[in-house]
Amino acid sequence: MFKRILAFLIFLSLSLPAPLFSQEQKKDVLVITVNGVINPASAEYVGNSIKKANEQKREAVVIELDTPGGLDMSMRDIVKNIIASEVPVIVFVSPSGARAASAGVFITLAAHVAAMSPGTNIGSAHPVGVGGKMDKTMVEKVTNDAAAYIKSLAERTGRNSKWAEDAVRKSISATETEALKERIIDIVSKDLNTLLLTIDGRKVKTVMGEKVLKTANANVVREEMSLRHKILNVITDPNVAYMLMLLGFYGLFFELTSPGAIFPGVMGGICLILAFYAFQTLPVNYAGLLLIILAIILFILEIKIISHGVLTIGGVIAMLFGSLMLFESHGPFMKLSLFLILPAVIATALFFTAVVGLAYKAYKRRPITGAEGLVGMEGIANADITKDSGIVLLRGEIWSAYSDETISKGEKIVVESVSGLKVKVRKTTKGE
Repeated sequence: MFKRILAFLIFLSLSLPAPLFSQEQKKDVLVITVNGVINPASAEYVGNSIKKANEQKREAVVIELDTPGGLDMSMRDIVKNIIASEVPVIVFVSPSGARAASAGVFITLAAHVAAMSPGTNIGSAHPVGVGGKMDKTMVEKVTNDAAAYIKSLAERTGRNSKWAEDAVRKSISATETEALKERIIDIVSKDLNTLLLTIDGRKVKTVMGEKVLKTANANVVREEMSLRHKILNVITDPNVAYMLMLLGFYGLFFELTSPGAIFPGVMGGICLILAFYAFQTLPVNYAGLLLIILAIILFILEIKIISHGVLTIGGVIAMLFGSLMLFESHGPFMKLSLFLILPAVIATALFFTAVVGLAYKAYKRRPITGAEGLVGMEGIANADITKDSGIVLLRGEIWSAYSDETISKGEKIVVESVSGLKVKVRKTTKGE
């Protein structure tokens, strides 16, 4: 009996599937999403994610990319992180309708595996003038530099370097099927899961040498942007930076005109600092910035100087042209929206000429309460008034009075000044 039980157990152990004892632990694939302009915030996000994937020995990093382009320095930071990564980096232009334009082309070509979804496109990598206008010689230098850089990236990953150079020099683009045919990308895949199954077993070269991808049954781990990166990504949008600048000017103006309010000054200072941080990463034209500052000065002067609207018109023109010139770039993603500029200019003009104008007039209006409110007030002499003494009736109140002229009881008087509890008066003249 014992022998039969032993034989059964041996048979059972031999018939169990081998993976139960030797199955390898599933690897993790880190997935991040870059959706929007390539800027310092997105570059830091990608760099940190790749670094984390290397530290945690992930199987691969997938960058789901949808970008119209962005800043050259930020793009180069991302490319350097991809090249230096021990973990394979897969760039997936996704979802359908996405694009990898301008800086996105460089990032895609630098990847160990480049893939696109159906209905996506890649290309138009010609460099644009960021931070100021470029003359013909400078344009040629920048273009040659970008062409050489993208060719080196394509050659490094075995992709079509001729097409890559034309994407820079001629701004050509390609659909996902054309990109696959032209050896710009490696795979067309409908979704992430299909992509991971397709690249399973593919050999790629990293800085650590050749690596075989094992992604068929990998765990997908998504790494979202941190709150800090999300905030930085939002404020580096030209439209947001523009509004932060205007709010900063408004806040500081309120604080200067109403000392002690504190909140407008604090918020204005924060908005201006955030705006200036954003300006570091944007192609700011300082002539446009100076025109906006000039416009605000003209609006303030309109409050204090009677110009019959000339200063306001000048302020509106200066602010309109300054706003149009503020960000100088051929890329539409680096320009201010006209639908933001016009309401902002009109609102600023109305704010300074109407609201602030009324406040200033109220400030200059003669006081009507307290001792200062008595000056200019009319009353009646309750007794004869001389240089030394007298009594007047003001607002139903009895006041001691004196005058440089003799005023008889019952005559109408006007207060000239107040000294303590005594008022100096004079006779009213005809027409008062």
